[in-house]
Amino acid sequence: MPYAAASRPRSRGFTLIEVMITVAIIAILASVAVPSYKDYIRRGQQPEAFNALSDFRAKMEQYYQDNRGYGTGTSTTCAPDSTASSWNAFAATARFGYVCATDGATQQSYTITATGTAGQVNGDKYRIDQLGNRTTTKFKGATVSANCWLTSSSSC
Repeated sequence: MPYAAASRPRSRGFTLIEVMITVAIIAILASVAVPSYKDYIRRGQQPEAFNALSDFRAKMEQYYQDNRGYGTGTSTTCAPDSTASSWNAFAATARFGYVCATDGATQQSYTITATGTAGQVNGDKYRIDQLGNRTTTKFKGATVSANCWLTSSSSC
C-alpha cells in the first residue's frame, strides 16, 4: 500500500510566480489603455463645443447683417435685443457653458468662449471670434495658447 500515494495524479494549478507575472502584464496593459480610453472619450465630447461655437458664430453673423453690429451701445453683451431672444442666452449644453462678449466700443468684434463643465473636457476652453479664428486657451488642465481647437494633443 505505500505505493498507492505515489500513483495519485499531481494536482494542477498555477504557481505564485505565474499569477504575479499575469498580474504585472495586466497592470502594464491597463496603464497604457486607461489614458488612451480617456482621450478617446474626450475626443467624443469635444464636438459638442465645436458644433455649438460654430452655430453661435453663424447666428452672430446673421445678427450683424440685420443690425450692423454685434451688440448695441457700449455694452459688451452680444446680440442683446429681442430679435435674438431665441438664442442669445448662449445656453449651456451637457458638458459646456458658453459666454459671448463684444468689444463694447464699436460693436464690430466678439469672442465666444466654451468652457468645459463636466466629463473629460472639464475645464477645457475653446474660443471663436468674428473672423472665425479658433483658439484653445486651456486643454487637459494646462494653460495653452493654440491657434486651433485642440482635440488630442497640445499642438495644432
